[in-house]
Amino acid sequence: MTFSIVARHGDAYGVAVASKFLSVGALVPAAEAGTGALASQAWANVAYRPQGIAMLRTGTSPDGTVAALLAADDGRAHRQIGVVGPDSAASRTGEQCLAWAGGVAGPDYAIQGNILTGPEVVRDMEAVWLASAELPFADRLVAALAAGDAAGGDSRGRQSAALYVVDPGRGVGGWGDTSHDLRVDDHPDPVAELRRLLALHEVLHGTPDPATLLPLDGELATEVTALLAGLGYADLDTWAGVENLEGRLVDAHIDPLVLDHLRTTAAG
Repeated sequence: MTFSIVARHGDAYGVAVASKFLSVGALVPAAEAGTGALASQAWANVAYRPQGIAMLRTGTSPDGTVAALLAADDGRAHRQIGVVGPDSAASRTGEQCLAWAGGVAGPDYAIQGNILTGPEVVRDMEAVWLASAELPFADRLVAALAAGDAAGGDSRGRQSAALYVVDPGRGVGGWGDTSHDLRVDDHPDPVAELRRLLALHEVLHGTPDPATLLPLDGELATEVTALLAGLGYADLDTWAGVENLEGRLVDAHIDPLVLDHLRTTAAG
């Protein structure tokens, strides 16, 4: 009852998933930096997640990981799984998964779904993934997921969506490896809401683009000081900390995203 993409970009691994099922992000995705990622779905066997990551950690290929997981599972005919490792990917659909069910895999991605409106869901997800290499990894995953949703997605409707990405040292604030862990548990348009959360995540937790930074001097410095004073703050650092924007502060400069947020907040 789910469609997902599991993929790799450089050292990063991620999963984007949507379903007519409550809190799909709590059950389907798993990933570990330097190891790989997987999605366990259909009549999901949640034990596949730790077991699969453990196998990938030892150097087992995605194909080998899938084969081992299925061989030990009497319910294998009802399972669907996508796995991506450092060098390859695999997608498998059990013969008793409910139609339409199927998947595709390439060198760095596995896309799969069950109880879908048709094969166009997986086909369009793959097309967008292959055509969007210029996008940041998290945006690319969600773009592929959105293509599946637009093609029909889960034939029963919409309810939840999630994005989980690991990237070494790219956790929020530089702590850990989990760069994105966004979940929409129950929403009439969960993929659109996931996209909104991803955009908000970039504002709050992304890093400034040095090419876009504005020197904080002259008229701009005067404007920023006045806006801060109107909000009751003596300096930019304090206001940015309250707004969770401290990660975008740069000495003697201001990030345009921070400036826009300050202007919007001051305008009420």
